Amino acid sequence: MSVLLVISGVCAVLAGLVHVYIWFLESIIWTSPRARKVFGIASETEADATRSLAFNQGFYNLFLAIGAILGVVLVLAGNTVTGWTLVVFSTASMLGAAVILVGSGRKYLNSAFKQGTLPLIALLFALLGSSFPV
Repeated sequence: MSVLLVISGVCAVLAGLVHVYIWFLESIIWTSPRARKVFGIASETEADATRSLAFNQGFYNLFLAIGAILGVVLVLAGNTVTGWTLVVFSTASMLGAAVILVGSGRKYLNSAFKQGTLPLIALLFALLGSSFPV
């Protein structure tokens, strides 16, 4: 496997781990002071009112994380077509969600940057690695 594809895989796994963390915040500890601070939720009342929405959204993040990480595992196991398909689909979806977050308002730029940088790098290196095997 080329160095470029290894970098893509590493970034995909790291992006997956970031999304597992987001799932933990949204689906497990949403009403905690820590999660409220991360997401700018002003009060526990507001967190309680949005809890079911966050719970659902958290699982979207978890499923994307599973796809990216499982894709890399499949690549390492020799099932490259299925693995890279999962990696590209999952990281492209993560990046798409980050772009949508940017469109939600300027206050989300930092979060979108954190959410979308690793998937973007994974996609770029997957493209480069598949185009220019080194």
